[in-house]
Order: sequence, then structure tokens, then C-alpha cells
Amino acid sequence: MVFKQMSQKPDKAVIFDMDGVLTDSEPLINEASVKMFAELGVKVQPEDFYPYVGTGEKHYIGGVAEKYGMTIDLFEAKMRTYEIYLKLAPRKLRSFPGAVELVHRCRDQGWKIGVASSADMIKIEANMAQIGLPLETWDAVTGADHVEHKKPAPDIFLASARQLEVKSSQCVVIEDASHGVQAAKSAGMRCVAVTHTFSADRLAQADLIKETIGKILLTDLFPDVTS
Repeated sequence: MVFKQMSQKPDKAVIFDMDGVLTDSEPLINEASVKMFAELGVKVQPEDFYPYVGTGEKHYIGGVAEKYGMTIDLFEAKMRTYEIYLKLAPRKLRSFPGAVELVHRCRDQGWKIGVASSADMIKIEANMAQIGLPLETWDAVTGADHVEHKKPAPDIFLASARQLEVKSSQCVVIEDASHGVQAAKSAGMRCVAVTHTFSADRLAQADLIKETIGKILLTDLFPDVTS
């Protein structure tokens, strides 16, 4: 899905991960997943999901099911998890401080902007509408539906660059998870990581690490920025 707008500097693009970067949604999908497993009669722990953060709900749920020796219908489990999540989101989902402002600052700078998430489009659309960045805000929106291989494979960021019509070397990715950082670097892109979800030592492969998205400067994204 591509949303094209006029851009003064089409040679540069900023690609935002969603969960854990723009939206404080990791606790919500974790809560929804725990509740979904409870409905199946299995008590799982919130920390069971941590190794799968950023890899998409199929792996997020499937990995935990495998840990507990469960055979489940992954599609049905994922859809039920989304149903629970979408009930939680209007009451609990928030953007990280400074996230929405940074998106607009990048747009004002003339750069193309994209969101690339391992989540399905149903979740992306709901999250973006909830925080005031609906899909039409973006030049490109790339979700799990658009690629075969999820993070840490580079596919999702390469697909986003193609949609944005920008070379990988001219893209910078903002990520919060080690799988996402690895994917960005494998795609040949600069990566700025934020410690919203994981500590800095888990994000060491990134080009730059910032404590929060609100502390990211335009020069952190593209060091040659002069305006």
C-alpha cells in the first residue's frame, strides 16, 4: 500500500518501525496474547514472548505455543489475539512522547516517510489512526502482509524502500528491537535505535542509540542535514 505526496528531497527517506517506536503497543499485544492463551487453557508468562518481539505475530504466538508443546491454528490464534488487542487499544494505546512530532518534522524537512511493521495491516491501521497518524499520512505503509520473510530478514525494509522509490543507502530506519536493527543493517540502511523496549547493549548493531524517540534530532537521522 503506497501513499505518495509531494516531497522536496525525494532522495532521502525515514522508515519508522511501529510497535515500540511510534506506539507503546508492546505491553498491549503481550497482554492480548497472554489472554488468548488463557482462553486455550494454558497459563503463559509475559516474558515468554520477549525473544519474538519484532518478528510478527505469527512467530510471536507460534514460538510460545511451541515452548509449551501446543499445536494450535496460528491464523485463528492470531485473529483472536487481534480481537482482544483492538478492544484494549482505544483505552490504553498511546504514542511515545515526541513520536508524532518527529514524523511531522521529517515531512516538513521534505523527506519521504514510511512505516514498516511486522504486524498485519489490521493492527497497523488501528494503531496509526489511534495516535493521529492515519495511513494517508505516509508515503508508504508496509506490513507483514507484504513480505514472505519477516525480521531479522531485510525484506520488509527493502520493500518499503521500493515503495518509497529511494535507494537503501538513502534510507534511515528507526527501530527498538534487535531483530529490527539486524534487518535494517542487512538492508544496507542506517539505523537509529531507541531503548523503549530493550537496553542499549541489545541494540549495539545500530549506528546510533537514543534513549527515546523524543530525543532524536534530524541530524541523528541524516548527519549532513543543514536546515
